[in-house]
Amino acid sequence: MTSLPVSCNKDCGGGCPLLAWVEDGRIRRIGNNPAGGRFLTGCVRGYEMPRVVYAEDRVLKPLLRTGPRGSGQFREAEWPEALDLVAGRLAEVQARHGPGSILALAGFASGRGALHSTQRLTKRFLALLGGYTEITGGYSSAAADFVTPYVLGTTLAGIDAATLQHSRLILLWGANIADTRLGCETEAWIRQAKRRSVEVIVVDPRRSATVRKLGSRWIPVRPGTDSALMLAILYVLLDEGLVDRPFVETYSYGFASLEAHVLGQDDGTPKTPAWAEALCGTPAETIVDLARQYGTAHPTALIPGLSIQRTVGGEEAIRLSIALQVATGNLGLRGGSSGALTWGKLPLPRLGRMPVPPNPAGAAVPVVRWPDAVLQGRSGGFPTDIKAIYNVGANYVVQGSDLHKSIRAFQQVEFAVCHDYALTPTAQQCDVVLPATTFLEREDIIFPGGGNYLLYNHRAVPPQPQARDDYVIFCELADRLGFGAAYSEGRSEAEWLRYFLESSEVTDVEDFCQTGIYWGADHERVALSDFVADPGAHPLATPSGKVQIVSADYARLGAPAVPTSRLLAGSAEYPLRLVTPHPRFRTHSQYDYLAWFKEKELQVLCIHPADAAVRGISPGDEVLVASPQGRMRIPAQVTGDIMPGVVSLLEGAWPALGAQGVDTAGSANVLTSTQPTLPSQATRTHSILVEVERV
Repeated sequence: MTSLPVSCNKDCGGGCPLLAWVEDGRIRRIGNNPAGGRFLTGCVRGYEMPRVVYAEDRVLKPLLRTGPRGSGQFREAEWPEALDLVAGRLAEVQARHGPGSILALAGFASGRGALHSTQRLTKRFLALLGGYTEITGGYSSAAADFVTPYVLGTTLAGIDAATLQHSRLILLWGANIADTRLGCETEAWIRQAKRRSVEVIVVDPRRSATVRKLGSRWIPVRPGTDSALMLAILYVLLDEGLVDRPFVETYSYGFASLEAHVLGQDDGTPKTPAWAEALCGTPAETIVDLARQYGTAHPTALIPGLSIQRTVGGEEAIRLSIALQVATGNLGLRGGSSGALTWGKLPLPRLGRMPVPPNPAGAAVPVVRWPDAVLQGRSGGFPTDIKAIYNVGANYVVQGSDLHKSIRAFQQVEFAVCHDYALTPTAQQCDVVLPATTFLEREDIIFPGGGNYLLYNHRAVPPQPQARDDYVIFCELADRLGFGAAYSEGRSEAEWLRYFLESSEVTDVEDFCQTGIYWGADHERVALSDFVADPGAHPLATPSGKVQIVSADYARLGAPAVPTSRLLAGSAEYPLRLVTPHPRFRTHSQYDYLAWFKEKELQVLCIHPADAAVRGISPGDEVLVASPQGRMRIPAQVTGDIMPGVVSLLEGAWPALGAQGVDTAGSANVLTSTQPTLPSQATRTHSILVEVERV
């Protein structure tokens, strides 16, 4: 049995050095790569990847639709027929409707490869074809990515996880690192901090796996009210003299205006703990205790999760988490953090990657609005009339907001094609499905989800019969459409990887390929540390050169100049708030079709005993969950692990739509909306109001 270094090329936030053990041409098991040391370890999703490679129902031949879209009725075809059909239909659509008529729905199922990046390969192909409508932002972090540059002048505002060894308090705000990783090594470093008796506090609407596994203190907060809780913490810090005034004056601009807002001098409403309790459901005494602990423990790493900015006003939660770190003097210091997203937000080792030409069509729509762009087109204020969808490495029907609307969008276009290794609900809406490889069947260099290193991914086994790499598929289509030489630039996959390495900082390529990991020079980096060390020599790229607490530029977008709390109004008809956290045994919707993974994590609706009691719901009862967008029937789990007024449903389950569109599989986006949070035009999938009743 031989072993080869590999790494998941997934959008889970990890980036893990793994080994694949191969015998007789078959992968026998996957485990951790010792070269990663004791902190870089994988998870069950990577270890069990052979189940995907050898799945009985894996797509292994091109499929051409024979029945209605969504029916799952296809016939198998040979590659030449399928590629001829795709090339012909794409050329026809573009000739008739123009270069922006094709929507690129490339996802991040293979998103972090230097070569095999589904996003970059798709955009390169469609740009050379003549242009396309692209999506901007991402479902994960669009609000934070949009607003952070207004405050810090950059999105590169993270920390290396190793710096947590210097922390005296770790505050995980909506960050379930046990399931979502937020970097391969983050959980391991937090475990080490716990061994040093550093307290880890989790602020979250539910008692997550992070709380249970790390034995952390849990502070419940209603989803979408994080900004109100942050304002109340600032109130206590100000009231008890715990603000680091010299730090604030040296490194920030506009803090006095935020202080006036917190004290209620501008609107007559002091943002006291009692005020926040009514909004957040977090007891006032808990807020005071948290603020005192936070204000006296130094340095503190405040690590916000992606969840807190997927809400109405999610932009404000990020602005205020940064303001909290400034107020306590924790920005730019080892053991501290900026308060911005830490996930992958530091420079990576220098390495080339597949180049993407400019989009000749120059057309783009926010990711959360893509179904609206398809259904409404120019008449709805969107830049193009979309007539075809090219989907690679994504399951947008399941993962996009408002599942029913996403299906209608697919059914409206003239042509849809996808690359995948499973017949996903999105693939079932396509006219052609082209069988793609997994990361275990191709060679690549992988960028991690966080940390200063690179990973080499060997082809552990040849592709399963008739499965092809996305790059190979695009090369063959480009040949048919007359720009094959421009797409490949005459390079094979191996030649592209050599080309990337030639311009990289990797000096010992042989060692990199053999061990599977290249280490950058510094592993205790803290964003903005140079600014904090010498603000005059290293000013931020903001109008003031400092942390822009108050932003006139941001206000010109119709947003508040001073960070505040913008909350979703309640509803008598839909009184409960829904959160849709990441599962442990899926990467979003990936693996949901495999029985082994489904059995490990049952799809249920978690509801607090008090909310269950008033609705006559007992454990295991089937319940009807309704929102303005849709309805589902699902078993209820009555548990104190969710706070009152909130229900929880894991995201990513494939739907099973029955009569009148009612889902019986627990597919969360049956209930969500394409209405974005403004001004970022980002998703607000944790600001969903629902009602639950016993069936």
